[in-house]
Amino acid sequence: MVVLASGCVQPVPEVGDARTECIELCMKSTLNLSSGPCLSDSNLNWKASGWATSGWVCDVAHSPRSPEDNLPANQCKEYIEGKASHFVEVDPSCNFIREN
Repeated sequence: MVVLASGCVQPVPEVGDARTECIELCMKSTLNLSSGPCLSDSNLNWKASGWATSGWVCDVAHSPRSPEDNLPANQCKEYIEGKASHFVEVDPSCNFIREN
């Protein structure tokens, strides 16, 4: 038996795509990055800012990581709420730190 399914399925972006987009978004940002903002936060109108990587967030953190980076108020809301399952972190100078 063959079962056919139809519908819209969006491909999951590869890690490299999210990493590249996050670094580019960071470099374009006019925010104070030393406070560790979530650059993909919908409160920042992320679609207009260039973040279009569904399922991922782009967060600024410190390297080495500081205690303030672990506070929920300083993390991406979409990630904490489970609306995104992956993240990319860059430092305030827009250098890649890590992804998950």
